[in-house]
Amino acid sequence: MTINNAVSAMAGVFTMVSLLLADVNLAEPSWLWLTFFVGFNLFQSAFTGFCPAAMIFKSMGLKT
Repeated sequence: MTINNAVSAMAGVFTMVSLLLADVNLAEPSWLWLTFFVGFNLFQSAFTGFCPAAMIFKSMGLKT
């Protein structure tokens, strides 16, 4: 698995989990902030090239 694939997979998992938690626990919609955070990081990394998840995956030895 490449770093880009790992970042996409992680973003997808975090988005689905936060939406599931916001739906299951109707009294706590603040889980949607996690979805916003993931989306914002994906957006800013497209322009800046800075992605904390990519740095973590690189240090774990995934190929570029």
